[in-house]
Amino acid sequence: MRICVINPNTAAAMTDVIAAAARSVARPDCEIVAVTSTMGPESIESHYDEALAVPGLLRAINDHPGCDGYLIACFGDPGLDAAREIADAPVLGIAEAAMHLAAPLGRRFSIVTTLDRTIGRAIDLVDHYGFAGHCGGVHACDIPVLELETNPATADILEKSCAAALSTDDSDAIVLGCAGMADLAHRIGAAIGAPVIDGVAAGVGMLTAMAAIGVHTGTASGEFRRPPRKRYSGPLRDFEIT
Repeated sequence: MRICVINPNTAAAMTDVIAAAARSVARPDCEIVAVTSTMGPESIESHYDEALAVPGLLRAINDHPGCDGYLIACFGDPGLDAAREIADAPVLGIAEAAMHLAAPLGRRFSIVTTLDRTIGRAIDLVDHYGFAGHCGGVHACDIPVLELETNPATADILEKSCAAALSTDDSDAIVLGCAGMADLAHRIGAAIGAPVIDGVAAGVGMLTAMAAIGVHTGTASGEFRRPPRKRYSGPLRDFEIT
């Protein structure tokens, strides 16, 4: 079994964190293929960043055929629907996976993300995935994505932010709102005494289960069939469907 975990930004150091989190929960028979996007922004912290990260994400899927599942390791779940149209195996986003795992752990969960400008996108995804009744709130720790690994106070700041979110929202679990936080889930959970869900681990677990029971993206409605062929122009001409 092979699961391809794609970091849709270009920060290789973050891919290392993501890969370690994925491998820590992978079954012995599961190979984790960790991929860094070759084009786009070095971090994804805006709608603009997210839009320009999608071509690199799609290219990464095309460049790694034959996997049993693909995980988009960015909490905005950029390009998820487009990825499902071109992949030959199930595709999950880490926000989607984390919410599905957190919902059964209590009456409600809270999300702790990076910058406050990303809160709106997280709320949109909560609504889109049908978890509005389960999510108590979305909170920002105000650490930029690229500083999660370099700021020596990251773990302490996240612990305080997660503890405050639990108290404010009267929640039972925390969802971490960035793939770059993946290596801190267990530490934070132990510190605050509540389940802390990292979407990378959640996504690997879900994709492994999907592969084991042999399910894939449904195309009966036609929505997720392979896109029709047409001409693409300019810098995107290499993205034509063949």
